[in-house]
Amino acid sequence: PRVCVVGSGPAGFYTAQHVLKHHGGARVDIYEKLPVPFGLVRFGVAPDHPEVKNVINAFTQTARSERCAYYGNVTVGRDVTVAELRQAYHAVVLSYGAEDNRVLGIPGENLSGVYSARAFVGWYNGLPENRDLKPDLSCETALILGHGNVALDIARILLSPLRLLKKTDITDGSLAALACSKVKRVWLVGRRGPLQVAFTIKELREMINLPGARPVLNPADFTGLENAIKDAPRPRKRLTELMIKTALEKPGEKTMEVQAVVAQAAAPREWGLKFQRSPEEVLPTADGRRARGVRMALTRLEGSGDSAKAVPTGDVEELECGLVLSSIGYRSLPLDAAVPFDTQRGVIPNSSGRVEGVPGLYCSGWVKRGPTGVIITTMNDSFETAQSVLEDLQVGVLDVSASREGFGAVESILRSRGVRPVSFSDWEKIDAAEVARGKAAGKPREKIVDPQEMLQLIGH
Repeated sequence: PRVCVVGSGPAGFYTAQHVLKHHGGARVDIYEKLPVPFGLVRFGVAPDHPEVKNVINAFTQTARSERCAYYGNVTVGRDVTVAELRQAYHAVVLSYGAEDNRVLGIPGENLSGVYSARAFVGWYNGLPENRDLKPDLSCETALILGHGNVALDIARILLSPLRLLKKTDITDGSLAALACSKVKRVWLVGRRGPLQVAFTIKELREMINLPGARPVLNPADFTGLENAIKDAPRPRKRLTELMIKTALEKPGEKTMEVQAVVAQAAAPREWGLKFQRSPEEVLPTADGRRARGVRMALTRLEGSGDSAKAVPTGDVEELECGLVLSSIGYRSLPLDAAVPFDTQRGVIPNSSGRVEGVPGLYCSGWVKRGPTGVIITTMNDSFETAQSVLEDLQVGVLDVSASREGFGAVESILRSRGVRPVSFSDWEKIDAAEVARGKAAGKPREKIVDPQEMLQLIGH
């Protein structure tokens, strides 16, 4: 059987890995629109979280398998259609993730100084489409809308001492911009309360322990929460306890080293969490061009736990800031008119990864279940889809007696359209160049951010 996977992020690679491992004869081709593989592992994971990128080693093993091939620099839906892939393969799996962001839908959202978290993360992580972002970091106060891990990542990058960032694979351009940054205060704002935050304890702890930055949490937000979390699941309980401890701790209490207290009090930078506030408008400067603040509706919660809803109280509040980052979630886009798509939920309608009404077409990852969860969630999700493919092969839903040409057929289509794919060994040349450049700068790698430069390097 010939299987094709569209997208080379964790969803694509885990799907390929599972099919290859559990079917001794299957061949899997992975297509990727960028020359370089690994999706959000390369372009989403924070530069100061190198341990999370270790999955790349396993993905590389998969790509090097003689039954697996990688074709980068191929945009499915433009260079080759899904219908053409379905002609060439027994099964086609769409694992292309979420390449857009949710919009706030409020006035002033397009003012200068307002950025999506997705674009900002793409900028410091070297995503080619965001390489020219040039965010304005000349203000003292930044406001991040959202209480997820991406929001904390951005806050941490904005406030981290340069000496720490210099040792990471953060891009050269963003490091230079951060070196000149005037940002010294970051507020993270959410519509709901402390019991509904989406970030996890590891990210919160890193933020609390960030050198040179002190947490500013309002004790009033946390009083009486001990009772509310008595029966909460353990992760939520531990997370809330850490926030309570941080908010209510008095300097000089024995829970913190005295030195740490002194250092924190003198910290030049600060960050804080603001709750039950929903953005209504980004306020413009006098010339109408730039952001100078955000007007927020104060909310009250109806219901409790994860399902609590934020309802405006009628009161508003203005917060001054020159940088606004909207971190309210990623969004998948339809790839090709031939593929069903639920625009409301931003996913391909499917059951266990089988695309509804289109036999032989599958999906995995964020385009299958929505943009939530960490790499391990995506792994399990991809294994489920791969299992569906294997079952359909076993019971004959996929007719393997009809031979399919696979890449042979696709190659002639691409050639006729002037598209030259990038192989995995091409990527390994780019990888080696990045690592060599990084070594010279004392970093794990220096990412190349221009696709043209990547293609030149491999002689395309």
